[in-house]
Amino acid sequence: MSIKFTADHEWINIADAASVVVGITVHAQDALGDVVFVDLPAVGSQFAKGDVAGVVESVKAAADVYAPISGEILEVNEALRDDPSLANSDPLGAGWFFKVKPSAPAELDELLDSTGYDALLKTL
Repeated sequence: MSIKFTADHEWINIADAASVVVGITVHAQDALGDVVFVDLPAVGSQFAKGDVAGVVESVKAAADVYAPISGEILEVNEALRDDPSLANSDPLGAGWFFKVKPSAPAELDELLDSTGYDALLKTL
């Protein structure tokens, strides 16, 4: 299991080649503030890397959630839909957004590791 990151502040937990879990980073939820609504993609939807796959709204702002890799949505976090504050209280755990079946697994190699993501955050 390994976690990778995007420059758009999504995280990707790579458990195996069959599916990856996607959520927003601690930095993203800190910047947004208290999350009050999430719009999750439909199961079975297909996205290309970089497509808008969802929306997260907070008391401060709304932000798009991008597909970090191309693939099919296998599952969405219904608990997050019911309790959007999970994105704040546990962004790297119970606050996950959706699971994706990668259609282009090589795209995973283009994502940032934790060192690269930390370096990116220092430039913001």
